[in-house]
Amino acid sequence: MSDELLLGIDLGAGSLKSTAIALDGRVVAAASTAIETLVPKTGYSEQDPEGWWGALVDTMAQLWTQGVDSGRIVAISITAGAHTHVLEDSQGEILRPAIMWNDQRSGAQVARERGRQGARILELSGNRISATWTLPQLMWLRDEEPETHARIARIRPAKDWLRRRLDGSDATDNTDAWGMMLADAKNGGWSSDLCGMAGIPVEALPEIVGSTEVTGEVTASAAAETGLRAGTPVICGTSDTNAETFSAGMIRPGIGALKLATAGTVSTLTSEPEFSDDVIHYPHLVEGHCYAILGTNSCASAHRWLRDALFAESGFDGMDELARSAPAGCEGLLFHPYLNGERSPYWDPDLRASFVGLGFAHGAAHMCRALYEGIAFTLRDCLTVLEGRGMGFGTARLVGGGTRSALWRQIIADVTGLVIEVPEQGDASYGAALIAGIGAGAINGTDGAAALIRVAETLEPDADVKAVYDEAFAAFRAAKDALTPVNHRIVRSASGVV
Repeated sequence: MSDELLLGIDLGAGSLKSTAIALDGRVVAAASTAIETLVPKTGYSEQDPEGWWGALVDTMAQLWTQGVDSGRIVAISITAGAHTHVLEDSQGEILRPAIMWNDQRSGAQVARERGRQGARILELSGNRISATWTLPQLMWLRDEEPETHARIARIRPAKDWLRRRLDGSDATDNTDAWGMMLADAKNGGWSSDLCGMAGIPVEALPEIVGSTEVTGEVTASAAAETGLRAGTPVICGTSDTNAETFSAGMIRPGIGALKLATAGTVSTLTSEPEFSDDVIHYPHLVEGHCYAILGTNSCASAHRWLRDALFAESGFDGMDELARSAPAGCEGLLFHPYLNGERSPYWDPDLRASFVGLGFAHGAAHMCRALYEGIAFTLRDCLTVLEGRGMGFGTARLVGGGTRSALWRQIIADVTGLVIEVPEQGDASYGAALIAGIGAGAINGTDGAAALIRVAETLEPDADVKAVYDEAFAAFRAAKDALTPVNHRIVRSASGVV
């Protein structure tokens, strides 16, 4: 067996993780470092790109202490969340903190442009404009920080800015290009019309290349900072969800993927994208396919919020034990996890979270379980949209940090009615390592990578419990609808809008 290794690096919303794998798919070592998110105002979400690089350097040091030999690494690839971008001036200096994909500040620009030219944006980009995309974020910047906007000379998606620190390349892949809402989804390349709407020249954007294409080699200066071997090939990479769903086994139509991470997502593979107002599409690693995806803004982030707010002493494990002691349906208690607005299926930055139905019979256990159930209901909301468009599925691979909870895994199966398969490895850094192997020729294409993917657990939905959740889901939807105008008034009042 070869002793060669592949290195995958994923920049997540809360941490950067690096994973070294053998050519047979075994994880040899992994390391992670937390990333700080800045929230200067309600609805804002920003990060310092230099913190990403510091986290990458730190995870490399951790891998070396675990006995990984950098000389054995034959290729490296990086993934990150889509929609997050870095702005630089003509001297290469970062202009401001990176606006994250979950930032909601551009709600006013979205509402304005949806009325003016929403149909045209959908036609060109393949997706509906909402606050998560780079296009409206650049519109916000032009409106609110015009001096900064005027100095923009270069825009790079997060993973590409980070990769440039490794190999000096200036490129992105199709998936992240679509994620900026500045690419021509039908004809390829960048759209001059969309760039014009954002007020930036096409020349400010990187070249678009294949996700598995070699973009360069680790430079001497990067090697000195990281301990990586200078000259190691670096592969372009892609978005975290693209890599994650692939590494989980979403490699053919008819199988889906659910993700319990900072955000929650529902994805499925499709041979032809059907551009619509309610489903997001991106190019997938499986050639000739796209993936349809819907997302809820707050998943593990809501879990973390509840821990920090009420259960700091119990921690996640204690919350999980509490949740086990509450019955399915939480005796009528519902939780809407809209802590930072919501994406699918409502596309409403002004929704807010709520516990509904609280009574003296409810306690800490009910609140913990209601959070699990409420997030599962938001995923079911997303599934309902896919099913309505004929893109439903009966089996889904479950990935993300939330999969560590056996109770939550089963709740997902019972709420959705899906057969849930949990892969042995299913995170984006593992997917990035597979991409590195494909790009370097160490793994024989996507089929060769797919042969390394294994299922660790299969969960069947409980019909009796699902009946309880069907009733609770109807109440969940009704409460959301009733509270929407109240949420809007609260948000507008807090922001000084009459």
